Amino acid sequence: QVQLVESGGGLVQAGDSLRLSCTASMRTINNYAMAWFRQAPGKEREFVAAISRSGISTVFADSVKGRFTISRDNAKNTIYLQMDTLKPEDTAVYYCAASDNHYGTVTSYHYWGQGTQVTVSS
Repeated sequence: QVQLVESGGGLVQAGDSLRLSCTASMRTINNYAMAWFRQAPGKEREFVAAISRSGISTVFADSVKGRFTISRDNAKNTIYLQMDTLKPEDTAVYYCAASDNHYGTVTSYHYWGQGTQVTVSS
């Protein structure tokens, strides 16, 4: 069974930075593509960023490109989302997800964490 636990959310001001972490319970995350999604109040969950198994390849939603960075430490079974220059519209619950498919196939993420709240005040 795959369990994902996010941490690092909180309340920040516009322009601030925040780093989210996601630790996985599986024996190794090397075999999984990993991603971050988010869901704002009243909106559907949306893709934010994904990273390949090796960590070499990444992809981002246009709305966060240039501001967010995704990375992974397979030795620690952990992935990260560094969020810089945060905006009020980044306010959402952020979810970590894992997939045994290609990292860019956003519909293939079947394992989810519980989410962590990020609130950006103006």
